[in-house]
Amino acid sequence: MGVGIGTSSGSAETGKATAAGTKAGARPTATVTETAEAGPAPTVTETETVTAKPKKTEKPGPATSFSGEGEYVVGEDIRAGTYKTAGPEDELGCYWERAKNASGEFGSIIANNILNGPGRVTLDKGEYFKTNRCQKWKRVG
Repeated sequence: MGVGIGTSSGSAETGKATAAGTKAGARPTATVTETAEAGPAPTVTETETVTAKPKKTEKPGPATSFSGEGEYVVGEDIRAGTYKTAGPEDELGCYWERAKNASGEFGSIIANNILNGPGRVTLDKGEYFKTNRCQKWKRVG
């Protein structure tokens, strides 16, 4: 029976070389993690439901403001009360007239005036009110 001892030395070296080659070939892997800069935070929109309350409306009936040009029946076209105007629309002045009726007769005039500035007049139900070249009239009382 013969055993070959001399051939094993080459195998041992080959095994060492293989083991060394495996160790030399394996290298650790480095992982780099970068954190991205945060952008602006998202805008949050909140919605609130609001029930609108209706505005107070005036009772139906005669107006409480009117043009500075025309003839009106107090109690039908416009409400009775005190009205004011900012004055004339031009340099000719603002004419107003309270009358008993619409006849246009001089004797039907209760009161009249020509305003060069702001003015007020109190109108009673049933009267006729005539206005020319005046700015808008608004009820104040």
